[in-house]
Amino acid sequence: MVASGRKAKDIGRLAQGLSLIAKEFAKRSPTLQSTKNGDFQALLKNAVVSATDLSGLTKGTLHSQSTHNNPSNPNNADSAANKPDSVVYFTHDEPPPPQPQPQPPPENNAGLSAVEVEVIDSSAQQQLEPQTQSQSPEPQPQPPPRRKPRERRVPSTPFSRALGFAGLGAGLAWGTLQESTKRLIYGTPPTSPGNQSAVSPFLSPQNAERLALALCRMRGAALKLGQMLSIQDESLVPAPILAALDIVRQGADVMPRAQLNQVLDAELGPGWSSKLTSFDYEPLASASIGQVHRAVRKDGMDAAIKIQYPGVADSISSDLENVKLLLDYTNLIPKGLYLESAMKVAKEELSRECNYELEAESQKRFRALLSDAQGFYVPLVVDDISSKRVLTTELVSGIPIDKVALLNQETRNYVGRKLLELTLKELFVFRFMQTDPNWSNFLYDEATNTINLIDFGAARDYPKTFVDDYLRMVVACANGDRDTVIEMSKRLGFLAGMESEVMLEAHVQAGFVVGLPFAKPGGYDFRTSNITQSISNLGATMLQHRLTPPPDEAYSLHRKLAGAFLACIKLGAVVPCRELLLEVYERHQFGDDGGETLSSGLP
Repeated sequence: MVASGRKAKDIGRLAQGLSLIAKEFAKRSPTLQSTKNGDFQALLKNAVVSATDLSGLTKGTLHSQSTHNNPSNPNNADSAANKPDSVVYFTHDEPPPPQPQPQPPPENNAGLSAVEVEVIDSSAQQQLEPQTQSQSPEPQPQPPPRRKPRERRVPSTPFSRALGFAGLGAGLAWGTLQESTKRLIYGTPPTSPGNQSAVSPFLSPQNAERLALALCRMRGAALKLGQMLSIQDESLVPAPILAALDIVRQGADVMPRAQLNQVLDAELGPGWSSKLTSFDYEPLASASIGQVHRAVRKDGMDAAIKIQYPGVADSISSDLENVKLLLDYTNLIPKGLYLESAMKVAKEELSRECNYELEAESQKRFRALLSDAQGFYVPLVVDDISSKRVLTTELVSGIPIDKVALLNQETRNYVGRKLLELTLKELFVFRFMQTDPNWSNFLYDEATNTINLIDFGAARDYPKTFVDDYLRMVVACANGDRDTVIEMSKRLGFLAGMESEVMLEAHVQAGFVVGLPFAKPGGYDFRTSNITQSISNLGATMLQHRLTPPPDEAYSLHRKLAGAFLACIKLGAVVPCRELLLEVYERHQFGDDGGETLSSGLP
């Protein structure tokens, strides 16, 4: 009886949440307002189409990629007999220059300035275990089948987006009812550490998949939040949710050609094609905020054109509020994650990422900062084919980090060192960091021994006072200085000052684990690292005893730092981490006058 009462209460809470969502979109929807003028036909049409599509009753058009349009296939030359169906060639008054043979970008993400799909997650940690010393590689397991993208219009009005969330809520309610009925008949599955789905019928694998597929259909802030949650481990987010969010990381649904043309016409004007000799309607990548297409300019330069989904920039606040309502009423996220704080930071980050003019300025700024740096290249921004919702850049080639891991040890060491060197320089020298750790944002060109850097939508500045104290804390973590770690953690806002000894000990030990690569001179062998497992074990304790959310700067910063470490682990690189930190520390000017040396300073 108690269990039945609890289930009824859970379903009641979900119904209440759906009711709040319905009231919210009713207030905001211009479509509903139109009913006051008697336009019930438009209301009915929009409701039926949106509800069937976004709730999953209809599936959209299956998007099958052209067999001729594999960018990694060098045989796809521009012969007349083998032109991809998705490529449109434009004719102009003057004959265009011959299209050069493009360098084939790796996979479907190469040379982009807009891949937003997170790949650093706990489900990948099993693939990040230290590589063996053996020279003969072991057979790699076959990757799981990928979800086929579907061609589906992006819901761009407040009404259609709110209806999509309502459809998701209804699907979760139905899934909860099914799971509850199943448990009444067959019994509750046994509980075990990490098996949180056994605790609540909300957390069934079917509901997790419903959530992930709905995010792929909605795109925008909802999908971005799902990708941010996907980087957590099973001590923070239930395993069924993490497994389903793997679908999210495979990319969003794609815009139909008609909707894509509408966006390009609105942003660049109806004559946008006059600046190009060809445009490929097959996206190189589709993600949370936009999708990327290959094009060729009239001067022959290969370009990557990132096109933002319509309506996502204007729906950030409402999307996050609707997602929060669903998460609150389905208990999908533990309270210790401080969802309110995470939502606030996510809203600020998404607002910046949706402004492609700001991203273009960030990319130009990084290009200037790294102009004299050996081993890095930032592609050009094409201003005359860019706007606030469209960004065109030079298309660059290279292989992402997971493919570099297949190269020889010397190359892996070089790339690992350059990635960590760049991360330290971004934070402590530039105080300006590209915070998206996606492996495909770092494309290694073996021919030039250069790492091509792309996607600067998540770039941000850090205050000098924060950077100064953070460097002090990193040095203290490297030197095992417990008192300084606690003092700097309080100054930075990681600790409130009233934590229990259990929390303090877990926090300090987590700092020491992260500082381990910087603790001793010489090369640190990331092949023998167990950093991710150690942090995961300590994370559960900190989640339970934490008194305050981390400072706002920490969300993006720690995402990038974790990405740098996980990239080195994936590469199996040996990196002189302490020497790199020492070089930055010795040149750093603390405060206004500089010259500070810490009591726990590096020897």
